[in-house]
Amino acid sequence: MPESLDAARRPPRRRARVAVAAVLSALLAAGVLAAAVDPARAGGTPSSQQRSTTTANVVTPGNFTGFGFDQCLAPEQWKMNRWLHHSPFLAVGVYMSGASRACRSQPNLDATWVSTQLRKGWRILPITLGPQASCQPRFPRYGNDVKINPKPGANGRFYLARQQGKAEAATSVAAAKDLGIVPGSTLWYDLEGYDNNNTSCRESALSFLSGWTVALHDLGYVSGVYSSAGSGILALDNARVNRPGEFSLPDQVWIARWDGNANTSTSYIREDGWRPHARVKQYQGGHDERWGEVRINIDRNFLDVGRGSVATPENHCNATKLAFFSYERLLPPDGDSVPPVSKVKALQCLLKEHGLYAGAISGTYSPRTIAAARTWQEQHGFRVQDKWSIRHWMSLLVAGDHPVLKRGSAGPAVRRLQRALNAADPTVHLAASGVFETTTDAALRAWQRAAGVEVSGVAAPQTWAALKAGIR
Repeated sequence: MPESLDAARRPPRRRARVAVAAVLSALLAAGVLAAAVDPARAGGTPSSQQRSTTTANVVTPGNFTGFGFDQCLAPEQWKMNRWLHHSPFLAVGVYMSGASRACRSQPNLDATWVSTQLRKGWRILPITLGPQASCQPRFPRYGNDVKINPKPGANGRFYLARQQGKAEAATSVAAAKDLGIVPGSTLWYDLEGYDNNNTSCRESALSFLSGWTVALHDLGYVSGVYSSAGSGILALDNARVNRPGEFSLPDQVWIARWDGNANTSTSYIREDGWRPHARVKQYQGGHDERWGEVRINIDRNFLDVGRGSVATPENHCNATKLAFFSYERLLPPDGDSVPPVSKVKALQCLLKEHGLYAGAISGTYSPRTIAAARTWQEQHGFRVQDKWSIRHWMSLLVAGDHPVLKRGSAGPAVRRLQRALNAADPTVHLAASGVFETTTDAALRAWQRAAGVEVSGVAAPQTWAALKAGIR
């Protein structure tokens, strides 16, 4: 990894804690800020409401590789539910803070909304749109929202712009904490496109973003910056390579490049920057999409952040193998035919984990194993018989919790899904990696088409029920 990339990805050395109250007071006195938050809220003791809503919240977006969308207004809960079950998206950008955002009023966005989405598996990208570049012609948006101060100051380091960035970070952290977005999460600053040829405009914007990053690190959050590929992101990448150490660079970048390519690459910046797993790309601008009979106007994004979507290793019954490319039916031994040992061991292990089999993992399709298999069949509505069929395999392989899964999901439920899809169609040859990627998406869609359920690439309740029933 080049030194410049390491510097871009590594949080800077710990600096003195940001004096939030002092920064806000100084900026108010200088007329740089129009209004301030209560400084105690940025780093003080959480309220009782915060404690109750953030206890179980996870870091967001965490480790994830997959699709996301953003919209000005956070959608109503029923719309989020429909899109969770029917759309390809598992991440959502929301404008939580900033005096220059178009959606100053967010009637749906509160701590309950945030905790509900996180619990359901959504990854949230909290966005702040505050002061914009001094040469950005569309701002100030309202007249009472300020822009980034373009004055270089006596030392030429754009002190006021840096302090503005720190103050905006404090405001954003206060908003994040009120919403239950926990430390360790990425907070994103939306810097709209501007003219990089305007030196004071570009340098003050970089200085503002540097202050944003410094303050977020001191307050325990990860720094993210959204901007157009040809302005803010290009300026950050040039600073990363040509002036290492001059600015504190964000940990993650969100590249606005509407090229229609669902990846995180762009020719505007060097390929090594913010690699691996520290990029988001907004690859399609505002348009209507309809999923689950719900229409929303969105931008489309592809994310690759954290460590990407990863699944922890698993261990069943002292390393008994459960994953195969095919799961043939099992019949009692008759002298001429003996069931394969590896598959019988898998059956015994799974039945043991569900409390139906207490014998040894022997690989022998014994009377004791058959009795446990018959109990499973009876409990799950199958005709009770000594034969263990593909339908029985499917029902047993998917047994467990049934969260909504789609591209980017990871964990034990994904492995169960992958094994069941292999059982349903031995030609798909899915690796039971525990990560829902393109091959899993294709295999699921093919099975959904054959099974007569909605072809969505989403494992939602209808899909789980059909797999549990052994429909092929």
